[in-house]
Amino acid sequence: MDDFLHGMDWVLPLRSEAATAVFQAFTALGYFPFYLLALPLAYWLWDRGAATRLVVLIMLSAILNGLLKDVFDDPRPAIEYALDGKVGDSYGLPSGHAQLAFAAWGWLAMELRTRWGWVLAAVVIAGICFSRLYLGVHDVEDVLAGSVIGLLSLVLYAAAQPPRFAAWYALASHTRILVAAVVLVPLFLLWPEPDGPGGLEVVPAFLLGWYVGTRLDERHGPTERHAAWPRALLAAAIGIGLVFGLFALPATPLTSLGVPESLVALLRTALLGLLVTALAPWGFRRLGLAA
Repeated sequence: MDDFLHGMDWVLPLRSEAATAVFQAFTALGYFPFYLLALPLAYWLWDRGAATRLVVLIMLSAILNGLLKDVFDDPRPAIEYALDGKVGDSYGLPSGHAQLAFAAWGWLAMELRTRWGWVLAAVVIAGICFSRLYLGVHDVEDVLAGSVIGLLSLVLYAAAQPPRFAAWYALASHTRILVAAVVLVPLFLLWPEPDGPGGLEVVPAFLLGWYVGTRLDERHGPTERHAAWPRALLAAAIGIGLVFGLFALPATPLTSLGVPESLVALLRTALLGLLVTALAPWGFRRLGLAA
């Protein structure tokens, strides 16, 4: 059983140049740049409410995954197996790619409620999970644990949607934000690693910016995209340029004024959420690119 859960020699005969390219493409679907591209597009081109629900699930899953990694402190497979150099010195259990694949793509299929949506989700989830084994950065135990936790997260998140927990959704916006802060602040302060959550503290900042932006955006536009796809695609291209441009801006001007880098990261990430949900849609309307 230990060989099955932790052994990696079995993956070596499966490798080829073509297969490596395929599974590197699948594994790219679980990294930050993909979500930085996909989530704004979902908000601008698909459905704002569905995109927001997806964002909340992904962000909460990311915090949970980081917490569990630092609780278990389980090392990844030996470096000689690895074909993915992006993992750094992070722990392996549970696999974040597997966990987020089940949560994000499973939720997308639930939102779409179509057969092709479920087929797409199944293919992508299987591809992402196996890619982490093929690329040698997770063992079977890591991927199984991530898959189970991702599936449980998906089920619990679905159960927490309206009309269930009506009392929570009836609370004022500032009250819900306060409750979230009461939960997350102690969690980050009591993080099991001495260096803290390793950058995950930006997640609440992003969610706050996203949430405030949605409240502002609701005053102006429809909840779904209009049918003028050439204009919508042009707006999305401009928006994606702004999103990636925001991350390309150097932090030096602020840090030179004595602003801590950690605070710069929080401000940048909160601004990202606000940019996607309020500033960019406002600009689209001003340019005549949105309904």
